[in-house]
Amino acid sequence: MYFVYVLECGDRSLYTGITTDLKRRFAEHQQGDGGHYTRARGAKKIVYTEKQPNRSSALKREAAIKRMSRAQKVALIG
Repeated sequence: MYFVYVLECGDRSLYTGITTDLKRRFAEHQQGDGGHYTRARGAKKIVYTEKQPNRSSALKREAAIKRMSRAQKVALIG
């Protein structure tokens, strides 16, 4: 089971990623181990998650979300 997630960063930007363990991955982002983007902006909170059955579908969904405009992402988050 994979998760696609959207984080709100300290500068209110949105970051999209995938993981098999949301708790661990969010902790990595908060500690500055989650990648350059979130290290520079700070991970504030997870604002959206969805389950995907495998890595392939998670990567496809991540790519689709990353192509969305900010307004579309905000609508997705609800």
